Amino acid sequence: MSIKKDKYYLKLANNLAYNFKGYSGPNPSVGAVVVKNNEIISFGNTGSSGRPHAEVNALNKLSKNEKKNSTIYISLEPCTHYGKTPPCVNKIIESNINRVVYSSNDIDNRTSGKAYKFLNSKNIKVKRNLLKNYSNKLYKNYFYSKKNKIPYVYGKLAISKDNYTKDKKNFYITNEHSRKSAHVLRSKVNCIITTYKTINDDNPRLNCRLNGLKNFSPKVAILDKNLKVKKNSFLILNAKNNKTYLFHNKKEKKTINYLKNKKIKMIYTPLYNNELDFNFILKTLYKNEISTVLIEGGKEITYSLLNNGFFNEFFLFISPKYLKNKGLLKVSNIKSNLSMIFKNIKLNETFLDKDNLIHYY
Repeated sequence: MSIKKDKYYLKLANNLAYNFKGYSGPNPSVGAVVVKNNEIISFGNTGSSGRPHAEVNALNKLSKNEKKNSTIYISLEPCTHYGKTPPCVNKIIESNINRVVYSSNDIDNRTSGKAYKFLNSKNIKVKRNLLKNYSNKLYKNYFYSKKNKIPYVYGKLAISKDNYTKDKKNFYITNEHSRKSAHVLRSKVNCIITTYKTINDDNPRLNCRLNGLKNFSPKVAILDKNLKVKKNSFLILNAKNNKTYLFHNKKEKKTINYLKNKKIKMIYTPLYNNELDFNFILKTLYKNEISTVLIEGGKEITYSLLNNGFFNEFFLFISPKYLKNKGLLKVSNIKSNLSMIFKNIKLNETFLDKDNLIHYY
């Protein structure tokens, strides 16, 4: 197979992974394409719970004869370790595939760099690191989370043209297109982090309400140092329908028992500079198989996390409205702060009608 054709099929595998990025649970989204006699005979991607893996989904569609002497193209190194499922290299060997091509080594120490040697020892030809730069961008958040053992952190904020985050007369600042885009962002992360202030002021649902994506609503983590969250808020009353964590620093037995009875996981959290220790929060969420989070809060938490360098990426939605005396909570220097922190800035001006979206990364 020529390098040109290898790149072509491997690009398809990477695109499969990209299209499902954010929807494969705690595991990275992986794409696999099976080729025989210069024809694609099967493909697959990681399942929505992180399982089955892409290689298994692609190979299970084929007969024994179809799999024999074929080539499998994979966006990420196939796993070699036993976890909740057997290693994918075993599936590849059982299938009598004679060639494997993949883009990047997995960063997981249980697998990293081991597939090449193992598959070669079974007389399977292996080509690796093809389209590596493309693949590394695809797995940027996965590599970051796995290396640092904390989730990759996205931020989101909506403001008016004159930099207010709230409108005294209308609940929403941005238009319907921006709000739908925000719901897509929610669907692509494992967990949303918010504060008791946001819950008490806005009573948000923090789920994904787009048709086809409702099942991808993320878990919720509430930051509430002194247990001040309103007990009749939507998130508290509906916690049994979604995994909900509450990080606090107050030992108030009655309130804690009430929230536990609502099926909320209560986590006593140490303080840092008189606030909940955010590093502790991230490490705890990571231990609960959360690798990506979206911060949905107000001015206070946004500035705090910005000033302490916690955001990996940020989405700023900007309405064309000038609120003037109808505006509340002004963030006058938010764009300049973001521009100083992030190297890359992408402005989307078209698909949100008159709203704008600036992506910082």
